[in-house]
Amino acid sequence: MNTTTLEVTGMTCGCCAGKVRDKVGRIAGVRTVDVDVAGGLITITATEPIGRAAVATAVHEAGFRLAE
Repeated sequence: MNTTTLEVTGMTCGCCAGKVRDKVGRIAGVRTVDVDVAGGLITITATEPIGRAAVATAVHEAGFRLAE
């Protein structure tokens, strides 16, 4: 298993977390997505390395963006 933690900007509540979790969770190979709204972090556990571009696209589709 591969684990990646990334910072997401703009999340403020549980609804935001749910949107991000749903979109990122649809990426092939992703097993779990843990969202820390207060810290602005997502931790992704996957069966294979997940590219930053794929995560950025999913986060953008949820209405947010990855921090630089």
